[in-house]
Amino acid sequence: MQTLSPLPAELDWCFDPLVLQRHDRAGPRYTSYPTAPHFHEGFGRNELTQALLASNETGRALSLYVHIPFCSSPCFYCGCNRVITRDRSRGLAYVARVLREADQMAAVLTPGREVIQLHLGGGTPNFLDAEAMRVLVDGLRMRFALSSSPQRDFSIELDPRFVTPAEVMQLAALGFNRASLGVQDFDPQVQVAINRVQGVEQTLDIIRACRAAGMRSVNVDLIYGLPGQTQQGFGRTLEQVLAERPDRLAVYGYAHLPNLFRAQRQIDEQQLPAPEQKLALLGLAVQRLSAAGYQYVGMDHFALPEEDLSRAQRAGQLHRNFMGYTTHGDSDLIGLGVSAISNIGRTYSQNPRDLPGWEELVDAGLLPIWRGVRLDDDDLLRAEVIQKLMCQGEVNLAQLGQRHGIDYRHYFADALQSLQQLQDDGLAQQAQGRVRVTAQGRPLLRLLAMCFDRYLEQPGNGPRYSRAI
Repeated sequence: MQTLSPLPAELDWCFDPLVLQRHDRAGPRYTSYPTAPHFHEGFGRNELTQALLASNETGRALSLYVHIPFCSSPCFYCGCNRVITRDRSRGLAYVARVLREADQMAAVLTPGREVIQLHLGGGTPNFLDAEAMRVLVDGLRMRFALSSSPQRDFSIELDPRFVTPAEVMQLAALGFNRASLGVQDFDPQVQVAINRVQGVEQTLDIIRACRAAGMRSVNVDLIYGLPGQTQQGFGRTLEQVLAERPDRLAVYGYAHLPNLFRAQRQIDEQQLPAPEQKLALLGLAVQRLSAAGYQYVGMDHFALPEEDLSRAQRAGQLHRNFMGYTTHGDSDLIGLGVSAISNIGRTYSQNPRDLPGWEELVDAGLLPIWRGVRLDDDDLLRAEVIQKLMCQGEVNLAQLGQRHGIDYRHYFADALQSLQQLQDDGLAQQAQGRVRVTAQGRPLLRLLAMCFDRYLEQPGNGPRYSRAI
């Protein structure tokens, strides 16, 4: 009888450049299923209102995501939804509209539902000055039951170039207990090429300030595959960051999609590392993180063994959504601000991606919904499979089939056939209804998920997504 070999506890990744390059194709990152390109304008504010009312019956906790789009200068690698401006007075006007949108949401929700998670993303959330940040957090607290539990996750993304240790203390006083800092690479040549020059000590001082302020967790973002990046330079960055022992690290592969993101057209493609060089940069990061004792949590993400994400993964309770990996998968997610996405019950909904369009709807007193989708039973089933793969690296299809009353071998016949090539190349294992990624397949985790994605059969999907490596 065929059995699955156990996954090693350590980060024993196996890098076979030929195999990985053969499978390096475009695909979703699965912060949702179905993914955002499959949302449609037939889902609007009436559908969202019904989802919110149904959510009240569950009594589930809430998560809030607030998108702050403003940045003082463009980073050329960036694919985020952002507005470039140095006029910080725009922050307070934006916050006022966010709170008006929050009024629309709160009016439908049962009062007192605990908000266990709050995340400010962007853009550059610390573009907001002290007054605007206070107005935002106090305003949210007036409209929602923000948790005071030590287990809450109130996090904010910080650009170390535009925040001071004193401002970090102010954020902690407002209730933030997690921070994520963008570093990307400390190599001066790389920083010039991506238009993001920031000092090493300037950045490390903010990590230390977060700790001094009593924040529970600090994450650092790094990117491999940037123009001018070398093993030596990226190795120095890893050494400098790991010396500060951040609780989490996200090590992203740069996705060069200049047709989608105008800022990336400023990057000299001749300076981009070749595919084998990019893979070597990832290998170096994994080697250093493994030696430093970090646990691989999931796609791009690593955490110290006793960090909440690592604990949740070992307990089988890790979840993935638009805020990344989280320990609060049992909550409904409300997105506020331009381009923000909500996940209420079995629905997704997204606000307009353009700032004027979002402002116009908010000013009219309407829920600013652009598009969305209601998940059918097949969506829910496949979403569960993909969640298991992205968060745990394995899924028991036999058990899932029994629970949903299906014959998994028939229902997922096409997916299992697609999986065969990954198995043949040693990237996945399958036995007795269980599918598992191997150590060799860890860098290509999303490829396993893609086997179960029925939407990828639709034409025109490739250019929407980044490549796996």
